[in-house]
Amino acid sequence: MTNTLFKGECSKVTVQKCMSILQDLEDVIKRTREAGVKTLISVTEEPSEFERVIQLFKSYPDLVAPCFGIHPIQGCGSHDQRSVKIQDLEPALPLFQKYRDDIVAVGEIGLDFTPWYAPTSQEREEQLTVFTKQLQISKDLDLPVNIHSRSAAKVTIATLKEQGITCALLHNFAGKPSVAMEGVQAGYFFSFPPAVCRNDQKAKLIKQIPLEHICLETDSPALGPEKHVRNEPKNISLVCEYIAHVKGITPQMVIHATTDNALRLFPKIKRLE
Repeated sequence: MTNTLFKGECSKVTVQKCMSILQDLEDVIKRTREAGVKTLISVTEEPSEFERVIQLFKSYPDLVAPCFGIHPIQGCGSHDQRSVKIQDLEPALPLFQKYRDDIVAVGEIGLDFTPWYAPTSQEREEQLTVFTKQLQISKDLDLPVNIHSRSAAKVTIATLKEQGITCALLHNFAGKPSVAMEGVQAGYFFSFPPAVCRNDQKAKLIKQIPLEHICLETDSPALGPEKHVRNEPKNISLVCEYIAHVKGITPQMVIHATTDNALRLFPKIKRLE
């Protein structure tokens, strides 16, 4: 998942990957609610996850906000990861229309030019094609986008601007601060997962991005506070505290700002008042 909204000790909204296949789902949901999380924005990576995230939404309509998207790397979590192809998007196209009233964003989409995933110009061009087609879908549906960008930060932000995208969340952004500021100037938001607490590599980036452009995320089950340990939405509080520490402000200020940011970014979420 990507973003979490939370009250009290946490933010109100968190983003994460689709978690419908967890054996201990009920326990995860219970811990999420106990942490004060009010909304889970649950993103997808492959077409097979679309119906599952809708089922998750129907099971927990007061908590889960579903998103549809085809990730630039397919087979995530397996040993057969590869760059996305246009054929991966085609079966998903009817589902965007079928569930247009339920989804709150298009994501997780984007570009991943990591050499071992996309070593050829043809693979990178095909990623761009899949990306831009989904950006067009987001415009047709009037929805924000949740963006993955790895080894492609500058191209990703340039493509968003070229396609006229005004509402975007760049999750776990790993580009240079100067490139991030191009996104800030375009009105985009940036989110960071609990993994930032492990080291200070992103402290400079977090310092430079204005709080008005920051959201919180867990990216569960990945990118948790401990390597090789499954991440959960309840860990959103750790990101909040880390950002507060880096910026020299109180966690409560981060809570209020990031919750307001998430509500502006995802206007279809109306239950957080």
